[in-house]
Amino acid sequence: TSNTPGRTQEINVFESETAALRLVDMPGYGYAAAPKGKVDAWTRLIRRYLQGRANLRRAFLLIDARHGIKPVDERIMTLLDSAAVSYQAVLTKADKIGGAALEEVLAKVSATLAEHPAAHPQVLLTSSEKGTGIEELRAEIATLAG
Repeated sequence: TSNTPGRTQEINVFESETAALRLVDMPGYGYAAAPKGKVDAWTRLIRRYLQGRANLRRAFLLIDARHGIKPVDERIMTLLDSAAVSYQAVLTKADKIGGAALEEVLAKVSATLAEHPAAHPQVLLTSSEKGTGIEELRAEIATLAG
């Protein structure tokens, strides 16, 4: 991970030595500090990777809680829906906004996800800085790997 958006510029695969699990880190597509052409190339790469991948159990869509779902997130959700890839929203940086604002973002994200056929209904709230929600995210991944 990095504090600078756009660091991941390729598909990175991590395989577990103890479980039948492979995690794939893909380039960001929203708030990346990269030229538009490069972000467009990442989007095409993500699209090619996702299409026809029957062994993919779930994609996790990381959304900054301070901003909620942006148009670029909507485009990725539509892509995931059309590729029939199950996905789950993970609100990151949940510690950066207050309780009422976080509840409002959570409600809006949940309502938007309800309109998407491939979206998992549960939204996970996380903060890497404070560790909030990390155990829940790990448990969700472990369930999928089981």
